[in-house]
Amino acid sequence: MIYEIAEDVKKSIENKCDAYEIYIDETQLIQLDSVKDELNFAKEEIELGIGIRVIKDNKQGFAFTSDTDKLEKTGLQAIDNTKLTKVDEDYSFAEVEKVNEVKNVYDNKFNDLSLDESVEFLKDTIAVASDSGCEVTGSGFSASEGRSLIINSNGVSIEDEGTGFGLGLSVTIQKDGEIATAYNSQSSRFFDIDGEKLANTVCDLAKSSLNTKPVETGDYDVVLDYYAAVGLLQTFISAFNGENVLRGRSILKNKLGSEIANPTLSIIDNPLLEKGMNTAKCDGEGSVSRKTDLIKDGVLNSFLYDLYNAHKSNVETTSNGLRGSYLTTPMISPTNLEFKFSEMKDLTEIDEGVLTTSVLGAHTANPISGDFSVEASNAFKIENGELSDPINKAMISGNIFEIMKTVDGLNTEVKQYGSFIIPKLLVHDLRVVGQ
Repeated sequence: MIYEIAEDVKKSIENKCDAYEIYIDETQLIQLDSVKDELNFAKEEIELGIGIRVIKDNKQGFAFTSDTDKLEKTGLQAIDNTKLTKVDEDYSFAEVEKVNEVKNVYDNKFNDLSLDESVEFLKDTIAVASDSGCEVTGSGFSASEGRSLIINSNGVSIEDEGTGFGLGLSVTIQKDGEIATAYNSQSSRFFDIDGEKLANTVCDLAKSSLNTKPVETGDYDVVLDYYAAVGLLQTFISAFNGENVLRGRSILKNKLGSEIANPTLSIIDNPLLEKGMNTAKCDGEGSVSRKTDLIKDGVLNSFLYDLYNAHKSNVETTSNGLRGSYLTTPMISPTNLEFKFSEMKDLTEIDEGVLTTSVLGAHTANPISGDFSVEASNAFKIENGELSDPINKAMISGNIFEIMKTVDGLNTEVKQYGSFIIPKLLVHDLRVVGQ
């Protein structure tokens, strides 16, 4: 069906513009949410959408629709929208290249998963948390199957598919007038998510966060748990965005070939990663997926580019023009960011430090300078290589670009959260302000 739709759009626009790109996205979705322990939202839907980009007289136009009866109208609207943009000779669409296969991104279990079974799975997860003595404040489960097709006037024609599953749970617990909260989530290409394990992990974290004690202000070795690390790394990775570099909004501009991170660290953007949550045959504009070494042994090796900003910068695209959906045009985004350390540290090597499970306020970090000041959440003291007392309140401040120069990987499980595939991180000499 999607090929027929693409052909209908093509016929309506191919002789009326200089170049075209047709993106079709079909998604089947099951989504559940609860408030406290009661299910309050359940949705099962199939959505089909078409995004059309055209180039005419070196101007770009875009339009989209979810109504297959309006394909021709939408195509003509995209052409008409070129009148609203400026002439720019760097507009272009992807060229034909050999497409690499991707592995383990589709779970056939999705085809047999019903809404009722999904509800039972979420209820069972909630029940485990409740039986553990925690009050569930919110939870959610999603299962999706996505199919996409991108074709353009250069002969590109790439079809892709994949599944994704996600589970999140937040809880609270009260004891002797003190309240503690905790949250965690799991995501996978396969329906191998362990709801019981997640519920127990979240409840254990909440329980261990009771009976907090103050921490003395000082400079500490700080272990960033997965959520805390991701919160701060968002600012770091934004400096690799080719558009930010081009516009002078990245501190890493003119630093290619320079050592910017611990020499034990390499970072690879890998859209071909087996089971990766953002693995795909191509990006959102049809550029064939390829690995990009962003940092190699601590040295800055590359930035991330889509076609437009690659042309502007006189480099090749890194196939990072991603789309959130058919509703948007491609934007530079990372895929699967693998943080690989040649050496790993162990918790037992830390005599005095702090572990924080997550941080509040990471979005307020300065995206250019990298300065941040965040509140530690579900934080604990580290004494003689072991976790000890939970910390009541503390602020952590530093500079993300500075701490990456000495950051270490902790000898822990490597997990994917969003685009980041990381172990827990150990950063040094961070200012911790007790309250």
